[in-house]
Amino acid sequence: MTDKPLSPESLAAQALGWIDETTRAVVPPIHLSTTYLRDPDNQYRTGRIYSRADSPNYNQPEELLARLENGAAALVFASGMSSATACFLALAPGDHVIAPKVMYWSLRNWLMNFATHWGLKVAFLDTDRIDAVRAAIQPGQTKLIWIETPANPLWTVSDIAALAELAHGAGARLAVDSTCATPVFSRPVELGADIVMHAATKYLNGHSDVIAGALVTARDDDYWQRIRSIRAQLGTVLGALESYLLLRGMRTLFPRVRTAAANALWLAERLAAHPQIEAVLYPGLPGFPGHAVAARQMQDGFGAMMSIRVKGGAGLDGEQAAIAVAARTELWKRATSLGGVESLIEHRASIEGQGTPAPADLLRLSVGIEAKEDLLADLEQALAGALRRNTV
Repeated sequence: MTDKPLSPESLAAQALGWIDETTRAVVPPIHLSTTYLRDPDNQYRTGRIYSRADSPNYNQPEELLARLENGAAALVFASGMSSATACFLALAPGDHVIAPKVMYWSLRNWLMNFATHWGLKVAFLDTDRIDAVRAAIQPGQTKLIWIETPANPLWTVSDIAALAELAHGAGARLAVDSTCATPVFSRPVELGADIVMHAATKYLNGHSDVIAGALVTARDDDYWQRIRSIRAQLGTVLGALESYLLLRGMRTLFPRVRTAAANALWLAERLAAHPQIEAVLYPGLPGFPGHAVAARQMQDGFGAMMSIRVKGGAGLDGEQAAIAVAARTELWKRATSLGGVESLIEHRASIEGQGTPAPADLLRLSVGIEAKEDLLADLEQALAGALRRNTV
């Protein structure tokens, strides 16, 4: 590719301009080999020994993601969970970590159970409150502050730059789950974060057909090398086909995510005035707590994730009304996950179960790239029909 500076959109669309020099193909081949030939003098000059650590399928998606995040290096993993947990497994038993009360539920459960049994000391708090984080830091003991912003499913916004300063002042690292912000809208490394995590299943791939995770580091240091070793030793590696599909998805990252985010903002503004909706949770709304921070650390958009809280009525409480609304949608698909081109709706409390921070009347919406008018019309008929059906 040209040496001239290129925009992230161009880098993503052309996957850094990589060309297979053997065939001149503009799309990389899928390498299925698990092992690599040793040189006659017993050396491995290619740097590849075994695909668990050295697969060439990782090269393009890792290099592209590192460039998009302005990081020093990236690693792809078998899932978002395996990438996130590697950051904690690279610490030592007895280390203190801070994590949000509102965060991806599966990782929260892992921290509450496996991580604490293994020996980490985990403090859950509201990471959007800088004073609370400052008070929770244990000098010399706190090794990692983990945040998710915007945070699933309430879309709480944490101040990356402020928390990075706090973490570094205490000798700790800041890791940011930026899955829902994506490098389209936020680049945490530029704000001082040490590690950026993506559940690549979601927006990076964007087509609901790959399970993958990724990490980006600001520095290739000892901590990063421990993470790299954990991936190889635990075997939490991405398959050849999945690596190929992930790179394919990242080529359309910018138009996909921008279209979905524009749809989300348009929907949020209209749903906020709907008489059957108690509240719309979306960082792009000026009245949303954390909007000012989001506007400062997110460029050109606020993402495509939002939640609505449904009012009860006609004999239904808020939870019953929310479930009834989801049941009546036709274009919105009732399914877990997010970040695909199709719009999804989910009663989040039912998925997370006991202890969830999600209100019982909350529906999580992953806004896709369909016509925004069709998405609104479907929600409006579902909202009207849910209560009307109960009164018939």
